[in-house]
Amino acid sequence: MSASASPQVHYRTCNLCEAMCGLRIELDAGRIASIRGDASDPFSRGHLCPKALALQYLHEDPDRLRTPLRRTATGWEPVSWDVALEETARRLHAIQREHGRDAVGSYLGNPNVHNLGNMMFAPELLRTLRSRNRFSATSVDQLPHQLAAFLMFGHQLMVPIPDIDHTHYMLVLGANPLASNGSLMTAPDVRTRLRGIQQRGGKVVVMDPRRTETAAIADTHVFIRPGTDALALLALLHVAVVEHAPRLGPLDAITDGLEAVCAHVRDFTPEKVAPHTGVPAKTLRRIARDFLSARAAVCYGRVGLSTQAFGALCQWLINVLNVVSGNLDRQGGAMFTLPAFDIIGGPRALAMSRGGFGRWKSRVRGLPEFAGELPAAAMAEEMLTPGTGRVRALLTVAGNPVLSTPNGARLEQALAGLDFMVSIDPYLNETTRHAHFILPPVSPLERGHYDIAFHALAVRNTAKYSPPLFEPGPDGRHDWQVLLALQHRLETLRKGRPSLRATLKYQALSRMGPERLLDLGLRLGPYGARKAQAKQGLSLAKLRASPHGIDLGPLQPCLPRRLQTKEHRIHLAPEPLLADLRRLRESFPETTARPADNGELLLIGRRHLRDNNSWMHNVPGLLKGKPRCTLLMHPEDAARRGLNDGMEATVTSRVGTVTVPIQVTEEMMPGVVSLPHGYGHAREGTRLPVATAHAGASHNDLTDEQAVDALCGTAAFSGTPVRVLRAAAPESATPAG
Repeated sequence: MSASASPQVHYRTCNLCEAMCGLRIELDAGRIASIRGDASDPFSRGHLCPKALALQYLHEDPDRLRTPLRRTATGWEPVSWDVALEETARRLHAIQREHGRDAVGSYLGNPNVHNLGNMMFAPELLRTLRSRNRFSATSVDQLPHQLAAFLMFGHQLMVPIPDIDHTHYMLVLGANPLASNGSLMTAPDVRTRLRGIQQRGGKVVVMDPRRTETAAIADTHVFIRPGTDALALLALLHVAVVEHAPRLGPLDAITDGLEAVCAHVRDFTPEKVAPHTGVPAKTLRRIARDFLSARAAVCYGRVGLSTQAFGALCQWLINVLNVVSGNLDRQGGAMFTLPAFDIIGGPRALAMSRGGFGRWKSRVRGLPEFAGELPAAAMAEEMLTPGTGRVRALLTVAGNPVLSTPNGARLEQALAGLDFMVSIDPYLNETTRHAHFILPPVSPLERGHYDIAFHALAVRNTAKYSPPLFEPGPDGRHDWQVLLALQHRLETLRKGRPSLRATLKYQALSRMGPERLLDLGLRLGPYGARKAQAKQGLSLAKLRASPHGIDLGPLQPCLPRRLQTKEHRIHLAPEPLLADLRRLRESFPETTARPADNGELLLIGRRHLRDNNSWMHNVPGLLKGKPRCTLLMHPEDAARRGLNDGMEATVTSRVGTVTVPIQVTEEMMPGVVSLPHGYGHAREGTRLPVATAHAGASHNDLTDEQAVDALCGTAAFSGTPVRVLRAAAPESATPAG
């Protein structure tokens, strides 16, 4: 474009978090001149958060890698794509041939779910590796949601979504949607949506150990001790099904297990759980009664519930509460989406796996598999423990587990001892610095985008495709091209010779790319261009002609036809979850009073609207203002330790110690402290100068890889016991002379 050409306007979906905000991006002379909210987007209606402006910097960032790098004894050197791919495939194949297929592990980070090509092509590469040592961010985040969905509704992604736009009572536990923009509740401009509940006469109630940004605008905030949410939910259920009668409505005819649920919750009275939770019995009863009497109500819990010792129980009990109160599959309650690209009920070749549970266990600790993956908390020990099946090589894709999985220091030790490691990643970060090859993909604005996963988790059915803004450079490679090339090379090495069939398949998929597969899924989906409605039906061409996106309407009741269980029935009381109640009872015996104060505090995480896990701290515009990596502490806890606002303190857990500034605030529950997730950028050997200048301390240098939900293996981040002391003053320099 010449300097005198008129500015061009492009419409796009932001892919930096789950909210799917529509953007209006103006280009002038081939460069981004502005990024604004798209007022014509039917879903986000002009809203955007500060992260959207980072798209320009991520594209232009001089620290983003543009060519493959190989680690040598003297440092990093650029290499060609052919050299990098050939040597990577050769070394992975050699390790599997000598030590077995499980000797190669993999880790997929959160950004994969925001990437159309990776969603389409990463599963194929993992199937080619045939290793049971697969790990991802799932088991440090939302695995309990998926396990509950699999056991109750027959598919790991049959996750009920709060119908936030129509509810009259929303109970939020362990979630802060004003900072997360939703999270397993794709909801752009969630502040306006929450206020909408209040404007129509409803209530928002938050139970959380911290008075979060969401709690600050709620009608009621209730402190609750970390790790006790399952007890509180059982007490609410006790009121709902013992002190009142269950009312499933139309779901009664398709639900099994109600009697078992009623029997198991009978003993969990509000009075019995109150000493453990810190929530008065009268408060629990009031919340239960208000929930049951609301015109429409929904209970929603997120990462604070999932990442604790009883995370799977929590997400199951939330579903049960929504069912027995008559609020599942009902307007204003918890509902299911019908996405245009249907990864649940669509064509089998394009749908995601239904899931599976406990089909094998990790080698060292015996943690269970879920949906083909093992818990990330087991990664380090699977690399460090000798024996058959030891992980000797690792493939990471868009992940930084050193900062995002428990006991990052031990994982660093494990990564440093691998025989081989390769990372598909645009940055030399805390994890990829251990790789032998880094294979950098193109920037987000150089690829087409469609949210396969988040349309399936949205509070409204919509569809939108975003074409690339820029053409990749001559040396640029899409993520899916890298994945497909590695897969083809590995298949060729395994067979010992080039296969005509495999070559033709590789060439065909290379020509198709993710867009052709997307078009096929749209055409075969619930709104697709079928023979009877070819002109009206949805297709990629129709989405291209609708740059603001297409509104497909509000969530609608869809049970039992949407259920994926064999009998098309709801399993309200899955045996693994019922059995886990025994562990809960043993952990919180009735006769045991709250332990005496031994000086320990309980550590929880938090996030900020301008943060996105660990990978956006190299964007200067997102790090403006006061430092955010501080330890929040209640005034009573600070005074007891001689700490004042702004002082440096050491925080010590079983696995490590960090030093951080203290922020004294009454937004914390006494006995609980909070450190944000995703920091810790002071490690040597990275190329993230902005992040390094705002390094902070890693929350996961304190979390314990041995602390997991014993049922499913999810990392139990929430409620890590720590000791906080005033940091020693630095030694003054010796006077001269």
